[in-house]
Amino acid sequence: MARLLKTGVGWRVGWDAQAATFQGLIGAEDWAFELTNAELEEFARLLNQLVSAIAQMQAELMDEEAISCEVESDLIWLEANGYPHAYSLHLMVLTGRRGEGHWAAAVVPELIQAVRSLKMF
Repeated sequence: MARLLKTGVGWRVGWDAQAATFQGLIGAEDWAFELTNAELEEFARLLNQLVSAIAQMQAELMDEEAISCEVESDLIWLEANGYPHAYSLHLMVLTGRRGEGHWAAAVVPELIQAVRSLKMF
């Protein structure tokens, strides 16, 4: 399957293996960015790193303690804000055309699952 688009309420991710430059797509209902393969892979890697860091912090926090956690590379910056069980994500694309986006806490669990399965076809 050369082209795949996954969507949910408040999020979307996609992959087009035949696209010349921008094979990836990430977005919400009112914004989207096309990403290069390297940017999409870096986004997925950083998202997994962020999820792991939050899971590790959760054991050290009291239930009412909020978190703010950032991960970044030369290509992508991600920040989580909220609680270990419910946090929003803020994204910045740091290369070339640059851009910012945000996902509400309610959609992040589905987004994570979609990103993890996006290129497994």
